[in-house]
Amino acid sequence: MLKVVLSTFWVVFLAELGDKTQLTTMLLVAEGKKPLAVLIGAASALVLSSVVGVMAGGLIARYVPEMWVRIAAGAGFVVIGIMLLAGKF
Repeated sequence: MLKVVLSTFWVVFLAELGDKTQLTTMLLVAEGKKPLAVLIGAASALVLSSVVGVMAGGLIARYVPEMWVRIAAGAGFVVIGIMLLAGKF
């Protein structure tokens, strides 16, 4: 279990570095908002979105084989990458 916890931590931590969420929290604090309040709000939002992800993942895993989930996730990332390169986001 510890291996899963640590690998999940690092994957999510690295994915979140420099993303819109982190930039938004930095902006809120830079605008003079209270850092502790921003931290609590941002951390709560990340926890809630993670709960939704875990619940959705558990539901999907019941009905869709893992191979198809991997293919869909990979295809989704490729599509998002192409759209980002094309300036659609």
